[in-house]
Amino acid sequence: MPKMKTHKGTAKRFKLTGSGRKIKRANAFKSHILTKKSPKRKRAFRDDSFVHPSDEKVIRKKLGIG
Repeated sequence: MPKMKTHKGTAKRFKLTGSGRKIKRANAFKSHILTKKSPKRKRAFRDDSFVHPSDEKVIRKKLGIG
């Protein structure tokens, strides 16, 4: 049976944490139209966001991990 290929679209959007237990994702709403968003809201976008546990199984499969 051939090797599983990594889904490249998923690989570009998600990264594993150092321990490999969680999957990091980008924050939504932070790329443009920032003038109307408050500084407090924009600061909050800097924090890491993690994939919800219910979605992790599918993303791990697409990344070729477990």
